[in-house]
Amino acid sequence: MPNQPSVAVAHLGCEKNRVDTEHMLGLLVEAGYPVDSDEAFADYVIVNTCSFIQAAREESVRTLVELAEADKKIVITGCMAQHFQEELLEELPEAVALVGTGDYHKIVDVIQRAEAGERVKEVSPEPTYIADETVPRYRTTTEGVAYVRIAEGCDYGCAFCIIPHLRGKQRSRSIESIVAEAQQLAAEGVKELILISQITTNYGLDLYGKPQLAELLRALGEVDVPWIRMHYAYPTGLTPAVMAAIQETENVLPYLDLPLQHSHPEVLRAMNRPWQGQVNDQIIENIKATLPDAVLRTTFIVGFPGETDAHFQHLCEFVQRHKFDHVGVFTFSPEPGTPAYDLPNQLPQEVMDARRDRIMALQQPISGQQNQREIGKVVQVLVEQEHPGSGQLIGRSARFSADVDGLVYIHPDNESSAMSARLGSMVPVQITDADAYDLHGQLATDRS
Repeated sequence: MPNQPSVAVAHLGCEKNRVDTEHMLGLLVEAGYPVDSDEAFADYVIVNTCSFIQAAREESVRTLVELAEADKKIVITGCMAQHFQEELLEELPEAVALVGTGDYHKIVDVIQRAEAGERVKEVSPEPTYIADETVPRYRTTTEGVAYVRIAEGCDYGCAFCIIPHLRGKQRSRSIESIVAEAQQLAAEGVKELILISQITTNYGLDLYGKPQLAELLRALGEVDVPWIRMHYAYPTGLTPAVMAAIQETENVLPYLDLPLQHSHPEVLRAMNRPWQGQVNDQIIENIKATLPDAVLRTTFIVGFPGETDAHFQHLCEFVQRHKFDHVGVFTFSPEPGTPAYDLPNQLPQEVMDARRDRIMALQQPISGQQNQREIGKVVQVLVEQEHPGSGQLIGRSARFSADVDGLVYIHPDNESSAMSARLGSMVPVQITDADAYDLHGQLATDRS
């Protein structure tokens, strides 16, 4: 069709949202719509929103208001669209369409209907869709890395989390579908696949009747890609079979992202975490004993309603004792529609902020010490950026996941060596220095 309107996408939120963005872009490009990287020049701007915590909602609202003031035709998609459908349509007359989390694959039809003058609302009350390897995709990450969504949705009911309400029940893709997509991405030159879902260790439970993560990892071991990384590995799902698959599958990185949220059994029970009091010293020690080279990342929530000084002290000691490589800390955000929203004993924001800062202050020297252990080693680094002024290369080693962990800065030891690695390639780097977050090094002389 001639004179198709141009479309830009403002992407907000998590990597699950990013995959939705990439599929929407792929479908629009396939249908002949010009995609503009600059929202200022596009006829339509799709805003893929996040509604996980208050700060994310505020960022989504700011973006929507700025685009409305610029007189853009706005298509609101993502979690906030699913969460606040009527409010958004009422408050933003500039929004020509609103699309739910289970409906992003209808984006071409939505734009066509909006072009015909309809104000479109396309929201499935219970999202059931998940894209597979046959759905076009236009990647927005750096050349060397891609996210692979192995499942969508969640069957748990953690008291603080709105995600099951917004994303629906767990639905897994087949092992064959995931492997087919992994092979496509490897053929495109991708060096790292990051497996994502709400609960990666529950992968396959809905489809096969029992979790099949170990089987998936072994199948992906046949794909010609150097690194496969998992996010959101719930510790109780790290069964002996899964741990053996990590150990025995060469391209599966021993990198475990454990969303623990807290250490104290009483707080975990109040949070309605699926394993409640089972997250304890023993489970972490077992992981370390089985995978002694594992890089451990975790996230915690401080300030959950009713968290006492004693509960918080328990968490501080837990952090100091286990020496995680990477730690993220969030303050509790009361989400409308969740059981924790109106719990008694809500803590003041300043108390929560102080507790977050305290955990981060405890963790910083630990992260620094863990990074210091890398000095002197030669490690493989995926090159992802080039500093525009100095030409310095920046990438990540296996220790660091994209967007959440540190970086490796590759310093030139002479003019020629700095430029001799391509973006998206993997190179050996001799680590010469480290700080709390990042590593520094030089291209190793032996590059065979």
